[in-house]
Amino acid sequence: MTETAAEFETTAELPVGVRLRHLDPASDYPAMNAIANEIRRATGQAFFTSDEDFARYYEAARGFDRDRDVLVVERDGAVAGYARAGIREEPEGPRILEVMSFVDPLRIGDAAFLAAIRAIEARLAEIAADQPPGERVFETFGGDDAPERDALLRSIGYEPVRWFFTMVRPTLDPLPDSPLPEGLEIRPVEPSHLGAIWQADQEAFRDHWGFTAGGEDDFEAFLALSQERDPTIWRIAWDGDQIAGQVRGFIVPAENDALGIRRGYVEHISVRRPWRRRGLARALIAATIDVLRERGMTEGMLGVDTQNLSGALRLYEACGFERRRRATTYRKPFA
Repeated sequence: MTETAAEFETTAELPVGVRLRHLDPASDYPAMNAIANEIRRATGQAFFTSDEDFARYYEAARGFDRDRDVLVVERDGAVAGYARAGIREEPEGPRILEVMSFVDPLRIGDAAFLAAIRAIEARLAEIAADQPPGERVFETFGGDDAPERDALLRSIGYEPVRWFFTMVRPTLDPLPDSPLPEGLEIRPVEPSHLGAIWQADQEAFRDHWGFTAGGEDDFEAFLALSQERDPTIWRIAWDGDQIAGQVRGFIVPAENDALGIRRGYVEHISVRRPWRRRGLARALIAATIDVLRERGMTEGMLGVDTQNLSGALRLYEACGFERRRRATTYRKPFA
């Protein structure tokens, strides 16, 4: 049992053997990461972290206070879940009070699940009290494969507002009829390109639901990630000195080893407005499929907003990706 981590403030009556406490960075990360990966799979999220990735993220602690905003659920002396408070700003929407809850009610019980949610909401209310007034909403996540979680969220006022599919392409056979539009070329990524790649991605996603403009910390995180992942997999299309579109594919060896698969991700797909409706996204997806196949991968994965206004879901299905799991974003008004 962790003796050094203080109790996380809550007024809830907890089941026998359950404790809500603050984070102990010295020992908690591996158990937290295993739980996070398990819950992401159960809620349809195409995202996996190694223990090293997870520890690095929490040690950097961008956008939250590691010592005050992280709640660890302990049951009978062992880590059984965790939750985190965070806030982000949408350019033309409400301030989002994030309840990032990696807690399974089947593991700790309904009462402890709800106590963890309520405790993070209370922490977010404390943070919000020091911020300018304006519309605010709580936000959390669920998914079709975690109905118990979704039912509990609805019981305390959360309603679904958006749905996302995890999609898999079961083979990486070449995608036919996918030429690069005339006048464009794919160039190898050089360190001097990273700033332009970041800016092009930010611009392309600005009109997407839930977009939050990245700050300096986010750019630094992007630069760090570009060192950890292999930018030679990225397919970046240029029109002269302008980036027209990009697919920043990647491979997660720790995930493949853990699951006994050879999966590559076809992700961070974006096309800037002047180059849309010309087949560029399909061409870049096809090029990414080719490089993943060359690296020994046998399947591709991506995530998509089912209500994306640019028709991304139709495009991905036309490229051979199949719907596998559905994740849900839930929100409720901040009282």
